[in-house]
Amino acid sequence: MGSVDHSIEQNVKAYEKSFETMVPTPFVKFMRTCLIWQFIRFIIINIKMIIVVQKSH
Repeated sequence: MGSVDHSIEQNVKAYEKSFETMVPTPFVKFMRTCLIWQFIRFIIINIKMIIVVQKSH
């Protein structure tokens, strides 16, 4: 196998200034807690699963 270039890798330590996590936006928070949207997503996922199962039979 080839050699690995370790100069590209960076070790990021938690709680340093360079350590950044993704913070959800207000819209994302709303979508995660909205029961109507969760129900719609549930239906969509179930329809996709039904299609996959029908293709396998």
